[in-house]
Amino acid sequence: MILFFEIILQPQMRKPFFSLSLLASLTMVSCTTILNNLPGVYTIDIQQGNIIDQSMIDQLRPNMNKRQVLYIMGSPMLVDVFHPQRWDYIYSKQPGGEPRVQKRISLLFDEDRIIAIQGDFKPSTLPIIKPSEEKTIDVPKRDIEKTMWETITGLVGLDNTDDISETDQSNKKPTTNEPQS
Repeated sequence: MILFFEIILQPQMRKPFFSLSLLASLTMVSCTTILNNLPGVYTIDIQQGNIIDQSMIDQLRPNMNKRQVLYIMGSPMLVDVFHPQRWDYIYSKQPGGEPRVQKRISLLFDEDRIIAIQGDFKPSTLPIIKPSEEKTIDVPKRDIEKTMWETITGLVGLDNTDDISETDQSNKKPTTNEPQS
């Protein structure tokens, strides 16, 4: 190690070492530029903050309370200590190495009710009709003639259906068409 520093300190070795270190540092810095411009290199989409879209903003109405806003928008990205009645939502997206796109919206409250919306989105005046994706299926009622125990004992041959049918016949009341004895 000491020998390495002695070689560098010699005047005839300073110039090539300086050139080599300069070339290495420039190569390392330019790697991102070179890699971003190569065809076929995959770069990921980077999303940060609260995902905000126009359909969420369209659901907001004047005089909604903070709980309703939390349900629609989620937790705010920034609640300022000096402005507790202002919620800021910030959304940043950088798709595949392209320039970053940032959208911002601020909701202003008076006490617990929303009074104003500022930012990159404006609420629509049209009513929101959100179709339901739930499906209802009517299941017919099962007609169970035998219980599970009766089915199992019937398979083994231990069922008392013959005994029951005989007792039913003896306990059966005569109908009006049958002669009484």
